[in-house]
Amino acid sequence: MEKTCYLVLENGAWFAGKSFGAQPASGGVAGEAVFTTAMTGYLETLTDPSYCGQLVVQTFPLIGNYGVIPADFESVRPRLAAYIVREWCRVPSNFRSEGDLDAFLKENGIPGLYGIDTRALTRTLRDHGTMNALLTEEAPPYGEELLERLRGFRQEPSVPLVTRQKAEAYGGSGPHVVLWDFGAKQNLIRELTKRGCRVTAVPSFTTAEELLALRPDGVLLSNGPGDPADNMDIVREAEKLFAAKIPMMGVCLGHQLMALANGAVTEKLPFGHRGANQPVKDLRTGRVAVTSQNHGYTVRPDSLPETASLRFVNCNDGTCEGIDYRNAPAFSVQFHPEACGGPHDTAYLFDCFLKLVNHAESEGFSCR
Repeated sequence: MEKTCYLVLENGAWFAGKSFGAQPASGGVAGEAVFTTAMTGYLETLTDPSYCGQLVVQTFPLIGNYGVIPADFESVRPRLAAYIVREWCRVPSNFRSEGDLDAFLKENGIPGLYGIDTRALTRTLRDHGTMNALLTEEAPPYGEELLERLRGFRQEPSVPLVTRQKAEAYGGSGPHVVLWDFGAKQNLIRELTKRGCRVTAVPSFTTAEELLALRPDGVLLSNGPGDPADNMDIVREAEKLFAAKIPMMGVCLGHQLMALANGAVTEKLPFGHRGANQPVKDLRTGRVAVTSQNHGYTVRPDSLPETASLRFVNCNDGTCEGIDYRNAPAFSVQFHPEACGGPHDTAYLFDCFLKLVNHAESEGFSCR
């Protein structure tokens, strides 16, 4: 029999629903409640390490209709704290499916909540900003002591929880790209290897000296979870890569860490950008692309040094979406050019990166 569960926000608002997947631990599951507006790609959302420790709300009302397809996973297992949907499909239909959502969540110890008004919840998070939340079987009312604990909750630094623990090799005999893994999505590796790259994925705690000792033709700084300012040890190593003038590309958290390595400042967004419909403008060409994004922090454009220039901006709120660097053959983007299942408007950026790797452009990033 399905139990009634509650999602309690730090401002005292609560939502009732039914549990599926794993049962919440005694005392409930706490984390940052965030919403994603993607209409497809729930498997990629579930297995994206950038959601580590978060309670993820899907705004699309029906989730699970094409089942569970391990070939589409972005990592070996989900890292989110809980999964919240309006309705989950109990009988998926897809020739590639190897299971259903409820069993997948149970197998991985992830509690789920369904049957709540996800539109009202999303409006609350959008209007008041991202909040900490608790998924619990305890019924209301909720006292101030519990709400104070929620307001004081802080996720521990997440990159050490999601990075690989040893170097791994992929691909063929083309340019050697080192993927610095801060919670890398598998599709980053797929995009590089299908372009012929030989990829060595290394843990987040790899030093610049160890990276350079691998004799890479280029380094890709991956996506990942959490506050970029929690990773100043990585930032100091990234500074050394800029000094070595190695070709670099940063994606999402990697973009933020590259900016911090150049003296820029990051700040938290009110409710972040999560979904597959974020419009981004290229300031050099004037073109607009639709992008997939998953981040709660942004680089402040007014903090960029003279050696960096703003390249892409978000059309909705004007925030920084990409940076070109002149002190090294490097660039970075806040969005996901490797997006799977889409959109694919910006996949060409991997080709731009390979131009830098192959020394087609001597200074900075000038791909059009």
